[in-house]
Amino acid sequence: MTEIEIRVQRFDAPESQALIKAALADLGERYGGSGDDTPVDAAEFEPPAGAFLVAYLGGQPVGCGGWRSHGDDGEAAELKRMYTAPAARGRGVARAVLAAVERSAREQGRNRIILECGDKQPEAIAMYTSAGYERIPNFGFYQDAPGCLSFGRTL
Repeated sequence: MTEIEIRVQRFDAPESQALIKAALADLGERYGGSGDDTPVDAAEFEPPAGAFLVAYLGGQPVGCGGWRSHGDDGEAAELKRMYTAPAARGRGVARAVLAAVERSAREQGRNRIILECGDKQPEAIAMYTSAGYERIPNFGFYQDAPGCLSFGRTL
């Protein structure tokens, strides 16, 4: 099995954007529309306020995820744009990205990580709950949308 390599990338880098575009297309197929209309600015993913990570298998970008600061106290990070390309699923890419995102947020002083997810993403929900995430009150752009599920975990 090829080793997964995780690299910090700019959110607006071409490889990041290609994966984000695929992630939004996947969400669009599940939910309709653009997939996710949450306002996102590439600058939010610049250290120390955030980070964006890309996973590679055999030198090819196959997954991504990032975090941005959440709230005014500097203690929480919000997980955004988690995605694994279909051909790389089932190989541990998402778990490797999630662990790297958590580590990055912790290294920048965050002690909690939160995320929004939809009820039409059973594989994501299963991964998050198996990684220790628990349901929290909904927050963010989709907090009042039907099917919105929010999760959080102490880092």
